[in-house]
Amino acid sequence: MAAQGECNCGAVAFEISAAISEVFVCHCSICRRYSGGNGIAVVVISNESFRWLRGENQIATWKKPDADWHAWFCRVCGSALPGPNDASRMFVPAGLISTGGEALKVTQHIWVGSKAVWDEIADAGKQHQEAFTD
Repeated sequence: MAAQGECNCGAVAFEISAAISEVFVCHCSICRRYSGGNGIAVVVISNESFRWLRGENQIATWKKPDADWHAWFCRVCGSALPGPNDASRMFVPAGLISTGGEALKVTQHIWVGSKAVWDEIADAGKQHQEAFTD
């Protein structure tokens, strides 16, 4: 079953054709500032499994100066949007998924070594002090 999602205002929407179940939560300071919370929860999928349904012209991006980090967001409502994770995969903010995400579960926490002091991880997801390693 395909999963679908959209931004807060609905201007941007997408579809994921692959089965999704794993959620990765990044606790780094950049993702905390980006989300305004304890980090950002994402699903990572192959590029071939992702398709924009509408609103590509509403996507804005910002590059953090002096870092290899980009933010993709809706230029109408500001919602965080999917973007390239690497050359072959996309990251999709898990909170955008509106249908087809029933099997989602946090399985990995990354950059735990830089999490906020008030952030308490209470699930069974594997914790990585820095980036994800298999």
